[in-house]
Amino acid sequence: MPRHIVRIRFFAVMIMAFMWASVDLSAQTLPPAEEILSERVLGNSDAKVTMIEYASMTCPHCANFHTKTFPAIKKEYIVTGKIKFIYRDFPLDQVALAAAMMARCSAKERYFGVIDVIFRTQREWGRNPNPRKALEQIGKIVGVSESTYEACVTDKVVHDGMIKMRNDAVEKYKVRTTPTFVVNEKKINGGLPLEELRKVLDAAVAKAS
Repeated sequence: MPRHIVRIRFFAVMIMAFMWASVDLSAQTLPPAEEILSERVLGNSDAKVTMIEYASMTCPHCANFHTKTFPAIKKEYIVTGKIKFIYRDFPLDQVALAAAMMARCSAKERYFGVIDVIFRTQREWGRNPNPRKALEQIGKIVGVSESTYEACVTDKVVHDGMIKMRNDAVEKYKVRTTPTFVVNEKKINGGLPLEELRKVLDAAVAKAS
């Protein structure tokens, strides 16, 4: 695809993000590390089925899941209250770590919208000669100022907390690749097709009922 078409697609998505974000792009105060590192959850907190995703922002299979499969999962299982969804970062490289930290430093109520933008534009910023700078530009669009971005990605407490999140996943669930899902403590390696994932979730919901 010609470069100018790619750029048009990239900025079109960014403009859409700006429209739903409706935020002041001025400098923000970095949230406390405890808040930045807290669980990112969607759905009914009392749901009997919990689905955990471990993902890396630079993982193409993770991007494929979030752009093609997750919308249906959200509509059919999360919005309906059947499951609680928890997203946990499992960065596979330093760029993924920077992207994950930037997303977590955005306003918490818009977190899932921010990671949606990151995954949808993964090919663009991921192929940029300076991906961290490209991520900084995305941050500005979704409400993370340049100063907040720099403060966030260089914060040692946040950095160490993200690494601990990854190490905990390895220790508890033997996570090695992304995406990895855990549905009520049952580990699922790799991105399943939507129909197969529906079978897993339907079985878990039925068992928990």
